Amino acid sequence: MKEIYFITGNKGKVAEAKQKFSEIGFDVIQKNLGYPEIQAEKLEDVALFGAEHVLKNFDKPFILEDAGLFIDALGGFPGVYSAYVFHTLGCKGILNLMKDLGSKKRDATFKSIYAYCELGKKPKLFFGECLGNISYDEKGDNGFGYDPIFIPKNNDKTFAEMSASEKNNLSHRGQALDKLLDFFNNL
Repeated sequence: MKEIYFITGNKGKVAEAKQKFSEIGFDVIQKNLGYPEIQAEKLEDVALFGAEHVLKNFDKPFILEDAGLFIDALGGFPGVYSAYVFHTLGCKGILNLMKDLGSKKRDATFKSIYAYCELGKKPKLFFGECLGNISYDEKGDNGFGYDPIFIPKNNDKTFAEMSASEKNNLSHRGQALDKLLDFFNNL
């Protein structure tokens, strides 16, 4: 079985990647090296900066991922600051910010970008997004982060109410991973 390192401290992200990568005979190994997340306007910039930092200190093939929840009525907030906002405000804080917006202003997009890196090569980026809306309250016990308040388009359940495989089939991260797996399948 081939190995690929996932540079993250998030066990939920690793579990999702392990499920997808097992389909092509890869074992995902979590490596929590940490890397600086710059303040930028685009996820791509954050992922590339992190990848370049890790490449200076790690010599095995790896992936890292950055994601954001972009809420239309909040001008795209929390966007690239999603992790920080989650750790400071949480889902309840986002719901509180949206409590007076009404039912027609709850559209949101979850975006994900994976960077695949090998020593001596430019990082390759793989993007995914999932359209949906923000629920009125938290629902479900699965997943992590904003999963209890995000309902994907044409669905009535939050990500946190879905099984890991259901979520992987719809999510921004699942779409980006599918593109990454296609890349490996075509090597």
